Amino acid sequence: MKKGIVFLLLLMVGFIPKAQFMKATLQASGLTCAMCNNAINKALKGLPFISSVKSDIKNASFDIEFKEKTEVNIDAMRKTVEDAGFFVAKLKLTGNFDNVNVKNDEHLVIGDKTFHFLEVDNQVLNGEKTLTLLDKNFLTAKEFRKMSRATKMACMQTGKMTSEKDGAVVNTRVYHVTI
Repeated sequence: MKKGIVFLLLLMVGFIPKAQFMKATLQASGLTCAMCNNAINKALKGLPFISSVKSDIKNASFDIEFKEKTEVNIDAMRKTVEDAGFFVAKLKLTGNFDNVNVKNDEHLVIGDKTFHFLEVDNQVLNGEKTLTLLDKNFLTAKEFRKMSRATKMACMQTGKMTSEKDGAVVNTRVYHVTI
């Protein structure tokens, strides 16, 4: 009996959608000089899950490599850029996906994060794919207004999904993305 339960648990773990984010491209706004670029570069390098940052001064963008098998904190990257005095205009995350079934305008838990896929075809993600964040603090205000029309769910405006677990109200961070 115990072997059967262990086998079922291992089988269930095999069906959990998996993805490991390997790199990102972050475009910042509000930069006026090379010193601004350097401030963001230095701040991002200080995050514990980032292994390297290469900046493109001309485009105000940063190519970021993540440490292997380390959980990526998406909001920490945004906060770091904002704490340096600038804003995130665009963030693209590239990951290696393993049998992740995505559907348009639905939530999906991948690892410990909840993603809400918008303007995508229903598909199974395998291999390297790039997700573009569509949340309020990861796009320009104009782009966010346009993208927020892709769903009627309240989480698009709040970035949170409210549910009930064991009689308690739970607020879960939801990241809105497209492929």
